[in-house]
Amino acid sequence: MHIPDGFLSVPVAGATSLVSAVALVVACGRSQEAFGIRRAPILGLTTAFIFAAQMVNFPVAGGTSGHLLGGTLAAIVLGSPWAGMLCIATVFIIQAVLFADGGITALGANILNAAVISVWVGWVLTQTLQRLFGGSKGRLPLAAGIAAGISIVVASVACAIQLVLSGTASAGIVLPAMAGVHILIGVGEGLITGGVVAYLATARPDLLPGEEQKFQGWLVPVISILLVAGVLSLVASGWPDGLERVAENVGFIDLAEQVRIEVPTPLADYEIPSLGLIGTSIAGLVGSVVSFGVAFGIAKVMKPKNA
Repeated sequence: MHIPDGFLSVPVAGATSLVSAVALVVACGRSQEAFGIRRAPILGLTTAFIFAAQMVNFPVAGGTSGHLLGGTLAAIVLGSPWAGMLCIATVFIIQAVLFADGGITALGANILNAAVISVWVGWVLTQTLQRLFGGSKGRLPLAAGIAAGISIVVASVACAIQLVLSGTASAGIVLPAMAGVHILIGVGEGLITGGVVAYLATARPDLLPGEEQKFQGWLVPVISILLVAGVLSLVASGWPDGLERVAENVGFIDLAEQVRIEVPTPLADYEIPSLGLIGTSIAGLVGSVVSFGVAFGIAKVMKPKNA
């Protein structure tokens, strides 16, 4: 659900950019506690994993694909929706600037939908469902999966409203279309989120917040990220994602080509044309390394002086 250039009007793009900028400034201030002792490597690994996972589109009905958005997962792993916001925003900025994935003019809207709305809806719902389930840690994967799926639908509705306000499509058409396809994508989001949380809770509790457990090492997380980015990305579905499919069906897909702002990069669309599939692997690996480095650097810079 990366909005390209051309889909949003100037006022909507400007307003969403302003809201996102303010939200990220607040998130930076509120995230310091999360980076106090051991969160810097966790933030880096989480950001790199979500970048890698977003390269792997999975097929849903009607020739449409989806991919993990990761807002709920980031908030849970980092133990803070504020830190989750920074994680997802970092991914989207890197994708737009280095890989021409998502429009530069729409970056504010993409961050608002993915890094603010999706993260907070997923976090609040997870906490609420956990209480309804009696607070059992064993139910966390179920709560996270349900919350993650719903967060995708809410974020897609926010995207649809932005399209309506921009005059790109009518509410009666684009709202049900976006919500409908993203319900299916939300199922995939929920299954992936719940599965990852269940694995971490069992095999790597040191990567989850709670009791201060000693970080058990980099090897398995790093290998997992590299395999997803460099190998699993090669078998990703080539079908258009939910927003792109709706744009094709409703008839505003051409707007992306009319106002497209090209970002000079040899890794546009996660490809190096002369290298074929190897180029996709290289792009995924480079993006994962950059995502880790930027997020790790943010955590190191922002951590409290007494940490």
